[in-house]
Amino acid sequence: MERVLGLGVGPLAAGTVGLLILLKVIQRLRHKQNLQDKVVVITGASSGLGKECARVFHAAGARLILCGRDQKRLQEVVEELRNKNNNGKIQTYTPCTVTFDLSSTSLVSSAAKEILKCHGHVDVLINNAGISYRGNILDTHVSVQRDVMETNYFGPVALTQAILPSMVDRRSGHIVVISSVQGKISIPYRSAYAASKHATQAYFDCLRAEVDRFGLQVSVISPGYIRTNLSINAVTGDGSQYGVMDKTTAKGWDPVDVARAVLKAVCHKQKDVVLAGPLPTAAVYLRTLWPALYFRLMASRALKEQRVKEE
Repeated sequence: MERVLGLGVGPLAAGTVGLLILLKVIQRLRHKQNLQDKVVVITGASSGLGKECARVFHAAGARLILCGRDQKRLQEVVEELRNKNNNGKIQTYTPCTVTFDLSSTSLVSSAAKEILKCHGHVDVLINNAGISYRGNILDTHVSVQRDVMETNYFGPVALTQAILPSMVDRRSGHIVVISSVQGKISIPYRSAYAASKHATQAYFDCLRAEVDRFGLQVSVISPGYIRTNLSINAVTGDGSQYGVMDKTTAKGWDPVDVARAVLKAVCHKQKDVVLAGPLPTAAVYLRTLWPALYFRLMASRALKEQRVKEE
């Protein structure tokens, strides 16, 4: 009898695991969103991650509305996507463009009206545009801190709140924000950037809870370093351009992979996605579970970076 029971445990356990996996797959397929014909807005779409998001969402059959400050560069992206051959497998559409500066929150309301005029509604809003910062707090003017916050926090908040009522009316919509691992942990000499991303994380976490009753989705994507010009275009303490490609940025994630992760988050309605290596991921947990050690490590890192700059 014991031998019979012993022989049955293995297959039973394997069958149970297999059934659970099958149920998980079925659940994901049931909740998967089809992006064909969906209206998708992408800010910061003329370069970097925004441009890659435009490519993958266009290939998925979305009706794109590309936003940015430079109309010429946006139009170049439009022409590239228009001429892209998808072998007729998926119906694709020529994107619309809306040009505005996200840091000028007074202009966001009119930009949102223009966005809504393109197709009458928005299914997915991807808040991607942003700016980075490199500097010592002692040498950084508060106006720089404010400027970074305007672009990275107040801009996405203003655009989200301008588009949100139309989503609530339709009881349908998905809001995505590209945050950063630095929205969960802070590292030295990134104060303005980390602060703006911490604020972003908090705001969109609150938004997710408040709009759940309307059936709306909110996704926060928190990548580590991405191989874009973000560090080159970063501002320093006096507001000038940093102009350097960091080694960490140069070795970062391929923006194509991050764009695909954004697409996956939208399709599967993922709420919070961290795209980082083992060390940053461990640091996120360490900050919560053993903050004293985390603070010591960050102080040591700050001292090491300062010595490198002085050499």
